[in-house]
Amino acid sequence: MLTQLRRLVLVVVLWIAAALAVAGPATAGDGTGGVSCPIGSTAPGCDINAGTGGDSGSTNPSTGGKGGDGKCRNPQGTEIPCQRDGGWAGDDGCYYKPADVSQSTIDALGGQPAGEGGWYQRVCYNDDGEATSGFGGPVWIAGAPPVVSPEVLARQVRSRLNLPRVEIQTNPPGKQLTHLPTWLSLDASSWESRSATASVPGVSVTATARPVQASWAMGNNTTKVCTGPGTKWTPGTDPKLPSPDCGYTYTHPSAQAPGGKYTVTVTVTWEVTWAGAGQSGTVPGLTTTGSLPVTVQESHALITS
Repeated sequence: MLTQLRRLVLVVVLWIAAALAVAGPATAGDGTGGVSCPIGSTAPGCDINAGTGGDSGSTNPSTGGKGGDGKCRNPQGTEIPCQRDGGWAGDDGCYYKPADVSQSTIDALGGQPAGEGGWYQRVCYNDDGEATSGFGGPVWIAGAPPVVSPEVLARQVRSRLNLPRVEIQTNPPGKQLTHLPTWLSLDASSWESRSATASVPGVSVTATARPVQASWAMGNNTTKVCTGPGTKWTPGTDPKLPSPDCGYTYTHPSAQAPGGKYTVTVTVTWEVTWAGAGQSGTVPGLTTTGSLPVTVQESHALITS
């Protein structure tokens, strides 16, 4: 029986690992503004099949992984890993993973229970990480299978949000002049909300990233913070007029800066919210960055319209 159980656990672990490998991890805030989605996904959102991992507990497994931050905790409130050896943390602090139970085993356990639910392997650990129980056989968890905490699923889908590349526009374009306003703006595509959805049978969560702030480092040890993408300067606009929402005026030329140019870097902050399974919340935000070298020259004459 022990040998058969080990084979079962190995099959389940390999199956879950294969499902996650198809989705593929992604990163954000890598300096390019680009975040990759799973193979085959298309912007603006990604549809991710996260496999059939279950986050369950002994009485109400659908609430495993407490807290809107997506972290998992045991009944004492201590943070624990959300995944361990292929299983998901449940309310009781133990770990559950779907079990492929044969009919003979179900018969030996008293038959298939009525109603919705699923068979899971339950493993509990002590503070030293040693398994203390759970090798006696699969357990039946009632409810829509497989049950997984929407908070934990939201934290997973957050890492797969396909955020746009940051494209900087300084206006007027080209070289800038001291004592004349520089309009700062981002391409419209750099300020679009993005969404992604992760699903396991019984639970689907959609996470949405919304840009909320752009912090501009002007290359001369000063920073300008804007709450929007900025307004693009258009030809015919009086060059003495400041931007209506996001601008900066240089007072010193860039001649003494490395390469004779200021490196303007903008960091866009994204608020990430999620909704699914009748719940909603937030997870830690994301950032994307972009940079552009800018030449600033001394203005020797007052420009008039």
